[in-house]
Amino acid sequence: MTEVVITLLDVSNYVLILVLVALGLAIIFGLMNVINMAHGEFLMLGAYAVLVVQNLGGNYWMGLLVAPLFVGLVGLVIEALVIQRIYHRVLDTILATWGLSLLFKQAIVIGFGPGSYSIATPMDETVMIFGAPYPQFRLFIMAISLAVVGFTFWLFFRTSFGLAARGVIANRAMAGCLGINTRRLDRLTFAYGAALAGLAGAVMAPLISLDPQMGLGFLVPAFLSILVGGLGSITGPLVGAAAVGITDNLTATLTSPVVAQLVVFITAILVIRLFPRGLVARKKREF
Repeated sequence: MTEVVITLLDVSNYVLILVLVALGLAIIFGLMNVINMAHGEFLMLGAYAVLVVQNLGGNYWMGLLVAPLFVGLVGLVIEALVIQRIYHRVLDTILATWGLSLLFKQAIVIGFGPGSYSIATPMDETVMIFGAPYPQFRLFIMAISLAVVGFTFWLFFRTSFGLAARGVIANRAMAGCLGINTRRLDRLTFAYGAALAGLAGAVMAPLISLDPQMGLGFLVPAFLSILVGGLGSITGPLVGAAAVGITDNLTATLTSPVVAQLVVFITAILVIRLFPRGLVARKKREF
């Protein structure tokens, strides 16, 4: 029973982090039609931001606050310098953001070297859940992930900003004619999507090794989550991340990480083949 509880909690932890990354990707694509190949590097920047804050004398909690703000600011700059010039040119967005991912990786190599770093866990305590000891910090990760996902739903479905964003998704030209500042929405949306990835990197930093290639390990599952869940709906990444995360973690626990990746890819291919629009299909993009 103890092993079952710990496995279920580990699966939930991974799924919620994957939701943060996939949600940022889905928001950017839903509003701007941009496939962001540098999204994994935004996660990497968030993790390294925590490292920099600690090296400057701060603690982990300060880094957790700084990371999403810093990565969101980077997103604003990238949108203004690069992304705004290639809207609705999907192939160009893939190439441009892939080039940005290489740039960010090399910048990290130049600034920190090709080696890996680690960050101490800010919470060493464990709590008993149904008789199973579980790290308190992992529960904190789950809590903050749920809070941010809930805030994102509220932002896009209960505020005037969300209403305007969904209006732009439905008909950008008409939304502009009605007085909605589409450029401002694009900037803020890209920055928010980047900040979500930066937050995911910050909360995961104490649990993983920090290196220039760390973003790739989350980018591929995030894309698979969106493809499996379906584009055009905010619930798509949630369903897709749950499917990918549960399959990956359970298979890795029962067999090995290599077999788990193989099973995830095969499962994703079958789902995409049987449900081309994803598990959460929509006739129109409603985000």
